[in-house]
Amino acid sequence: MAARYQQGGDGSGRHSEIASGPGRLLVTLYGIFTVGASSRSLYQLSTRLHEAPLAYTLSAVAAVVYAFITLALVRGGEGARKAAVVCCCLELLGVLGVGTWTLLDASAFPDATVWSRYGMGYLFLPLALPVTGLWWLRRSRRTG
Repeated sequence: MAARYQQGGDGSGRHSEIASGPGRLLVTLYGIFTVGASSRSLYQLSTRLHEAPLAYTLSAVAAVVYAFITLALVRGGEGARKAAVVCCCLELLGVLGVGTWTLLDASAFPDATVWSRYGMGYLFLPLALPVTGLWWLRRSRRTG
């Protein structure tokens, strides 16, 4: 893994800046959100699906997006950077869409998702993460 990181994940021999400096904090936060959202949604889907299928399915989708971003940040390289940008954009659209939906039609969500009310149950980190991720991916590209 260390050799892959040093090569930028694409074998180019370039050092990847994506997961260094502030990128390390992003990798850590996305990793935590991946584990948290995955374990929560798997439990909810397997034991209480009938209570709030939409909310639990959306939480599982969020977990998958978090996992893809985490892997892309760790992998590094230009292809991984592009994948991370796409996933961060999808994440931001998800947070804004689901956040707005939960405010406009709370009855559609008998239980909260990770992205409900723009991530209010998670101190708005689900809203801050994609914005910060996109900023970091853009900034690290210029300096890397």
